[in-house]
Amino acid sequence: MSATDTAEAPVSTVKTYLRPIDAKGLAEFAAAGKANPARRGTNKVHTVMEGQYRSISHVGDKHTVVVDEPLHLFGQDTAPAPGEIVLSGLGGCIAVGVTAVATWKGVKLSRLEVFLEGDIGNPAAWGAGGALEMTPPQMGFQEVRVKVLVEGDAPREVLEEIVQHANHYSPVANTIRNPVPFKISMA
Repeated sequence: MSATDTAEAPVSTVKTYLRPIDAKGLAEFAAAGKANPARRGTNKVHTVMEGQYRSISHVGDKHTVVVDEPLHLFGQDTAPAPGEIVLSGLGGCIAVGVTAVATWKGVKLSRLEVFLEGDIGNPAAWGAGGALEMTPPQMGFQEVRVKVLVEGDAPREVLEEIVQHANHYSPVANTIRNPVPFKISMA
């Protein structure tokens, strides 16, 4: 028996990849955007208050999102708070973007997680007699921090480029970063 006969066989790891998106459909969608850069879609949500701070938002025709406030803000703590929903939307948008850009670049992802934190305050107590001298820029999120954990069949530098590209083109990230016209009126 030789020394090579007794050596253990190399261990191989099986890597599973995340369920991919349709690359052909993505390319067609991108081509349509290139042909008509002014194209817009409209998201529609109808929110109904249940009581205290708990509300149900009907998103499109198929989905619902429940929102509440924590006990220390006089809610029932039965669902995420509005700011947490905003961060969830941002995390989802970044994850979608990373997935799309990776698909575009032919990179298969095996892991994608987005960690988000946002420092938010409401010293004005929703304008109900709190710090009424607060101005809009002083209220809401004062800083948002995002960390992306991504693994796939590409080197770290390529994965970093994918994350930065997705961040740059994220509709939700850009909504948070940039002022957007906002209108509110009575129905």
